[in-house]
Amino acid sequence: MKKRNKIIYWFFTLWMSLGMVSTGIVQLLKSDGEVQNMTSLGFPLYLLTFIGVLKIAGVIVALAPALPVLKEWTYAGFIFLMSGALYSHIISGHGPAQVFPPSLLLTLTFISWYFRPENRRVMSLKAAVPQTS
Repeated sequence: MKKRNKIIYWFFTLWMSLGMVSTGIVQLLKSDGEVQNMTSLGFPLYLLTFIGVLKIAGVIVALAPALPVLKEWTYAGFIFLMSGALYSHIISGHGPAQVFPPSLLLTLTFISWYFRPENRRVMSLKAAVPQTS
């Protein structure tokens, strides 16, 4: 892996992880802002605990060495979670202040996934593409 790609991977992965952990903790603590957020979206408050636990567990998996299959599921989960949050805010008519955080975390997740090293992939891209002669 090129040094540039490794730097990009770790920069965006750490930024994604910080965002997921900090929002996960806020959700676990059921801060007033998060309670208002979930209520305005029409979601039950028990989802705060569920989402908070999943975010923190996902960050542990994303940062751990090895576990490539579990990492793929983690990235997929983060993408589904942030896409759902983004869609919910947009469809509810929320403004940029509510739409930006899930957009940012979604973007960070995609970039981290794209630049992940070979040893953090289920299979290498070279193995996935058949070679033609």
